[in-house]
Amino acid sequence: MSNPRIAGDQNQWSGLGWWPIIRLGFVQAALGAVVVLATSTLNRVMVVELALPALLPGALVCLHYLVQITRPRMGHGSDVGGRRTPWILGGMAVLACGGFLAALGTTWMDDRLWAGQSLAVLGFCLIGLGVSAAGTSLLVILAKQVAPARRAPAATIVWMMMIFGFAMTAGIAGKLLDPYSETRLLMVTGAVCVMAFVVATLGLWGIEKGAEKQVRLSASAATQSSASNAVPFLVALKEVWANTNARRFTVFVFLSMLAYSAQDLILEPFAGAVFAMTPGQSTQLSGLHHSGVLIGMILVALLGQRYAGRAAGSLKLWTVIGCLASALASIGLAGAGFVGTSWPLQANVVLLGAANGVFSIAAIGSMMRLAGDGGAGREGVRMGLWGASQALAFGLGGMAGTGAADLARWLIQETGQAYGTVFGLQAVCFVAAAWLAARVHTPASQSSSSIGTNPSRDAAPRALNQPSWSSS
Repeated sequence: MSNPRIAGDQNQWSGLGWWPIIRLGFVQAALGAVVVLATSTLNRVMVVELALPALLPGALVCLHYLVQITRPRMGHGSDVGGRRTPWILGGMAVLACGGFLAALGTTWMDDRLWAGQSLAVLGFCLIGLGVSAAGTSLLVILAKQVAPARRAPAATIVWMMMIFGFAMTAGIAGKLLDPYSETRLLMVTGAVCVMAFVVATLGLWGIEKGAEKQVRLSASAATQSSASNAVPFLVALKEVWANTNARRFTVFVFLSMLAYSAQDLILEPFAGAVFAMTPGQSTQLSGLHHSGVLIGMILVALLGQRYAGRAAGSLKLWTVIGCLASALASIGLAGAGFVGTSWPLQANVVLLGAANGVFSIAAIGSMMRLAGDGGAGREGVRMGLWGASQALAFGLGGMAGTGAADLARWLIQETGQAYGTVFGLQAVCFVAAAWLAARVHTPASQSSSSIGTNPSRDAAPRALNQPSWSSS
């Protein structure tokens, strides 16, 4: 028989407060700090200082995305163990080691090319594994411990903290690396990796333990849930894939992120080739796009908090609107390729960024909401599946976008029309993603989407269950 006092505590459980959410944002920022060094700083060193082909760092970045197909397995491991903190800290340790080995391999490439490349491959593989373990379990903590009304603003806070980690690391590390030397590169990378692990440890300290004190189940329920988790990984993955929502959302994530990442590598070349922008001007154009993304994220966070429980606060609604708006903005860029310099390119790019921000943050909030869809104890596998889909999309997106642009320019003589055709295909992907997002439904009662910590010990209080995703 359940304890009335425990049940009362469950009904009073309202999820993590804003300060713990911000602390988790620092963990995400720490993760991003190591990744940006590998994908940006080391990229530049290989191409500029070492005069190596740009294909090399590009292949290494794709490798770290490819390795992230391990995300579902990492998520299953945390489901079975019941605690996410060890997986996050373990992932951060692997990530830090990978970041330093990647930098060390880069310095070796100057006089020991093959040894350096081999070490860099190992480093980027470890980076992918570390991101898989830490990033997946961090999202599960947010999904299970953040109240439904706070999910959109919580996702915005965490992702803005990640962007903050990118910007701060790039700025500070850039200054410390001048004048460049191999010793400086290793010292700066080592310092960033150590600090990232320390920040992640402090950010996570006591968060899961504190939640466990507020939400507990009876011993019998804990035993049943624990037994349901202890199944082989492939069995758990098949269970998740059998869920129609999980499949649709997986394909939605892939299509939307494929379109998003494809535009990232062709926007600046498009601006230079068609609008005759200088490198500085095209970089500023990318800055406008990122500013638009932040505007879109903040808009959804504010509306999601203000209208929680009403149609205007529906994450599903904003996901569909964001994808359709991204398609319209992409069609605008396609039109710019045909019209030429008279097109209001800057305004179009800001609109594209805002639309991208709207759908991406709404999709992250929806991902948090759907993590418990289909039964408790599989949150890590679901998050891992969607994270792997996103990673594969990002890994393929750059190659697909640039490859499609090259093919279009080969088939179509007019450069603007060639780029316009690619942006048109991108719009089609966004429309398909919107259609899939509209077809994802959340069951009327989600007893599995608990705001707790341990799937073997937690379940959602019925008072916190939301009627459906579309009305969240």
